Amino acid sequence: MADHKEYWSTIGDQGSIRISEDVVASIAALSASETDGVSGLYSSLTNDIVNFLSKKNLSKGVRIELGDEDTVKIEIGFLAEFGHNICEVAKQVQQSVKASVESMTGLKVIEVNIHVGGVTFAPAAPSETDTAEE
Repeated sequence: MADHKEYWSTIGDQGSIRISEDVVASIAALSASETDGVSGLYSSLTNDIVNFLSKKNLSKGVRIELGDEDTVKIEIGFLAEFGHNICEVAKQVQQSVKASVESMTGLKVIEVNIHVGGVTFAPAAPSETDTAEE
């Protein structure tokens, strides 16, 4: 994400509203990380794997581009869980992120581009021979 923060602004009869791109990124990241089959977010620029439980670093796998006429483009990088259909997970992330951002901000999401940075595997369960050796 850019070093400088951009804001989406609107002025109504009761005053102005400003929403930071960081807020939009956080909404998108939380929505993506809650999707079944997503194990975490992935930042392809720095190759950092972001633990999706960390609220502080939640939006590192998300890029936001605010456009004209109340539009936004979103890029999300995530790690897929082994055993899930990656295309189906990516489509679900696109739908979930679009719905969340539009309903919470009023912005029109025109693109949700997905980058799958890898596949994660569940930790192996200890076998009976491993527990017998201890």
